[in-house]
This record gives sequence, structure tokens and C-alpha cells, in this order.
Amino acid sequence: MNGANSTLLDHIRFVLVETSHTGNLGATARAMKTMGLSRMHLVRPKSLPDAEALARASGADDLLANATLHDRLVDALAGCQLVIGSSARLRAVEWPLLEPPECARHLLAAARTGEVALVLGRERSGLTNEELALCHYLVHIPTHPGFSSLNLAAAAQVFAYEIRQAFRAGQGETLPREDRDLATAEALAAFHDHLTRTLVEIGFADPEQSGKLSRRLRRLFLRARPDWTEINILRGILSAAQGRKDPARFRRRERTEEGSP
Repeated sequence: MNGANSTLLDHIRFVLVETSHTGNLGATARAMKTMGLSRMHLVRPKSLPDAEALARASGADDLLANATLHDRLVDALAGCQLVIGSSARLRAVEWPLLEPPECARHLLAAARTGEVALVLGRERSGLTNEELALCHYLVHIPTHPGFSSLNLAAAAQVFAYEIRQAFRAGQGETLPREDRDLATAEALAAFHDHLTRTLVEIGFADPEQSGKLSRRLRRLFLRARPDWTEINILRGILSAAQGRKDPARFRRRERTEEGSP
């Protein structure tokens, strides 16, 4: 597992304890796979993955097929240097408590040197105190106090997403951005002069009282930061509004295209 081809995500296992609904197994597998996680461990599931689990997995059925089954939680945690247990409710007993982003950072930091686990309890009752005693930390998703019940698979998605975000931050990974050829300051100034003249010519602006309107329009287009193509489009529209473009040119082009061999 510490080979050259492994990543930090390969060291993170999701451990599900006595899951009641097979659909949650499949949905959790899907939540994990979408975020690059692949290690599922199941402790005494009420039923093995079935057709509903496969349907909910929606392409992540390989995680279900490769999931490791255990009779005891302690076996599922074998070899782990860090164990974090999830709980939907805050316990009266004092326990080191993390929020999901902190949980993700802790897991990834510890995964640099060994195996780590996130433990998700039963749908109705979560983890017992005895099971929590095997955990180094408790993680809690802060929900609305009036309705704090969160589906198991939904909670798994929250944790998987936060792990992915922390992983991407550590890798310096960002979403691809479009490289825009932004118009220069002088091109914007020329466009704005063209716009001002056009608004006067078509009777929209009073040349004696259009200063405020001109400033507002200038701010609008500065916020938009148009690129060269957009500036050319806008100036073409202004030229058409000024009557410098003949609408019949489109009909002439259509006749030319129809008559071409």
C-alpha cells in the first residue's frame, strides 16, 4: 500500500458498521468513488449488497465487490494509525471533536505514514460508546438543530467531499480556467465612446445630460471585463443601431448560397 503508485487516498478506508439498508451501501460506494476513494470495509451488514445496492452504486459496484467483510469493528480497524468516528449527535462525554474539514485534514496527514479509517455507524443509532472508545476523534456534521437527521450515504458524501477538497488543496489542484483574451483599456475606451455616440444618435441619451448614464455604463462594462470577441460583437451591434449595416445583406448571402453549386 505504500508503493510508488499509491496515493494518500489509497490509505483511507470507510468503515460501515451494521448498515441496515443495502441502498446505503451502494450510495456510499458511489459517494466514495466520485471523490477518488476506494476502500470499503463492512462490519456485520444486515444484508450483503444486492440489486438495490448495485443500482444505487451507479457504476461504483467494483467498490461493493471488493469491500472487506468483518465480524468485529476492531478487525476492520486493524493496522490503522488513526480512527475517526462519525456521530450525528454530540455526546455528553468529553471527546475530541472535529468538524468535517478538520476530519479530512487529520485523515490525510496521518495517511502519509500509514492506514487511517473513518467509521460510520448504524442508520438509527450510530456508534455505541464501546465502538467510539476505539476512535481517536469524533467528527460531527453541524446540521440545523431542528432537523439534525442526516442519511448515512449523505453523510458519507459530505466526508468524501471534504477529503477530496483537502487532498486537492494539498496537491495544488484547481479547476481548469478558460484563458480569455481580455480587451485592453484603450479598446474599452473606444467602445465606450462608440456607445455614447450611438445612444445620442438613436435618441436614447440627452447629449447635455448623459454624464451620469455614461459613468454607470462604463462601470457596468468594466465589471463585465469583456474579451476582444465580445467587444467586436458589441461594436457590431452599435454599428447596426447606427444604420451602418444593411439587414438585406443576410438575404443576399442566402441567395448566393442557394445558387452556389
